[in-house]
Amino acid sequence: MKPLYKAWLIQIEITNACTHQCANCTRFVGHHRKPYFMELAMVERAIDSLAGFRGGIGIMGGEPTLHPEFPEICAMLRRKVSVEKCGLWTSGYKWEEYKDIIKDTYKLGVYYNDHSDPEQRHQPVLVAIDEVIDDKNLMWRLIDDCWIQKKWSPSINHKGGFFCEVAAAQDILLDGPGGYPLDPGWWDKTPEQFQDQVKRYCVRCSGALPMLRPSNQERKDLISPANYERLKALNSPKILRGDYEIWDRKLDEEALKHVKRWKPWQYLGFFEKRKKDLKLDEIWLIRGFHGLRRLFNRVRGFFASR
Repeated sequence: MKPLYKAWLIQIEITNACTHQCANCTRFVGHHRKPYFMELAMVERAIDSLAGFRGGIGIMGGEPTLHPEFPEICAMLRRKVSVEKCGLWTSGYKWEEYKDIIKDTYKLGVYYNDHSDPEQRHQPVLVAIDEVIDDKNLMWRLIDDCWIQKKWSPSINHKGGFFCEVAAAQDILLDGPGGYPLDPGWWDKTPEQFQDQVKRYCVRCSGALPMLRPSNQERKDLISPANYERLKALNSPKILRGDYEIWDRKLDEEALKHVKRWKPWQYLGFFEKRKKDLKLDEIWLIRGFHGLRRLFNRVRGFFASR
């Protein structure tokens, strides 16, 4: 695992409300009885806690534009942070209403993904690795090499700061103890310093587990037995509707070798597949995000190596 201060970006997840209910959503949309909307005072604390962080600041959900105070959040970012550091993750909802605000605020780029393509696949993170892997030495080796922690980002939600986006969402879903207090520099942690969260959340997740991934257009989530019991006890709406399938297999090191081309960090090229349907200003934002991200990572890597 890598230190949090080396992350390329930290997300502020202002809501877990969404316009979609994709299968195996990494924010567990559909399992919550009521979504949250982060209060403006908490958003301000989150932004202030990232003072000195060299990476970017993301605004994410759920669908962030569903937040009733989204324009105020954007204005707060413009007052407090260089807009060159700010990025937005959205399905394009309310684009026509907010596009001018978005363009003025998120110069790092806008990651557009409407989740409409059935070929997009989500890692089924409700499959708990500790239920699948009996060899615990193997399990911890896989967790230590988790692509989510390496390629995605730490996260802040209304319960505090987390070393991983999925861990943050899991804490909400399973009524966990909350994240790190948002004191200035809370993110200045090495892997040894956030092992409490690793041990609490990673064992209940399949992020590090090579396995087949279903289309996000499937109706049912894949869930391991113990996670199913946890969600059943919490009266998850998706469980009550029967929108789940129990995944109760066991895998060992030999079996994992047969999982071919497992690259869950590679989503579809949404820009390439949908550019004919997008307006020029939308295309610019998508292209701008990917180009800036590549440039940002190269510059960060250059200075990290010196």
